[in-house]
Amino acid sequence: MTHARLAAALLFLTPLPSLAQDAPDIDCANAKTQMEMTFCAEQDWIAADADLNAAWAPAMAAMRALDEGQPADLKGAADALRAAQRAWVSYRDLACTAEGYQMRGGSAEPMVIYGCRARLTEARTEELLALAAPM
Repeated sequence: MTHARLAAALLFLTPLPSLAQDAPDIDCANAKTQMEMTFCAEQDWIAADADLNAAWAPAMAAMRALDEGQPADLKGAADALRAAQRAWVSYRDLACTAEGYQMRGGSAEPMVIYGCRARLTEARTEELLALAAPM
């Protein structure tokens, strides 16, 4: 490999500066620039995803409890929830990509996608919490 190719390859392997390093300086309640608004939308999605992950374990435990003690031909709640969650993640990502097309190519496109992901993730969290709630 020539020195030029090696340098180019290393350039692509070098991590880009993270916007998260600047997080303490960004007031999401008063975000003004597109970069700030996108960062804040991403933070909303990260928080929503953390809530979703916290809701997952109790929901799965509830489905396993439904399966417990059932004859083999009546079990399947936990497997159904796992399959549904995988399908839901694909749905969320594709639905939000589609929503992002409203701003396709613009600097607001990532913000729209993050906002969509946060909104759908919050709704899914409520669904998981309902599954985990005692009847």
